[in-house]
Amino acid sequence: QVQVVESGGGLVQAGDSLRLSCAASGRTLNVYVMGWFRQAPGKEREFVAAWRSVGGSTYYADSVKGRFTISRDNAKNTMYLQMNSLKPEDTAVYYCAARSGSYFATTVANYDYWGQGTQVTVSS
Repeated sequence: QVQVVESGGGLVQAGDSLRLSCAASGRTLNVYVMGWFRQAPGKEREFVAAWRSVGGSTYYADSVKGRFTISRDNAKNTMYLQMNSLKPEDTAVYYCAARSGSYFATTVANYDYWGQGTQVTVSS
């Protein structure tokens, strides 16, 4: 089993920055991809970004490319999502997820472990 816990959400103004954290514990050696998803009220959960342990490569949704950066501190088993130039449409609950498969995935069904989510609200 793998546990992931998000933190760092909050209320910010448009144009501000925020950094989310995701701490992983448990059988993390079986985790090859970690991702961020978000879900706005009345909408489906959508892919935001992912990090892959092989080569440390990253992958982003077009809507956040150039504004969000994913990184990982292996010593702390923690992944980060640096969010810059935030927009009101970025408002959502942000979820951290972990995947045992070794390839990038952008769909909810392909991730095995999920956190409880952290709220990010961007005011205009």
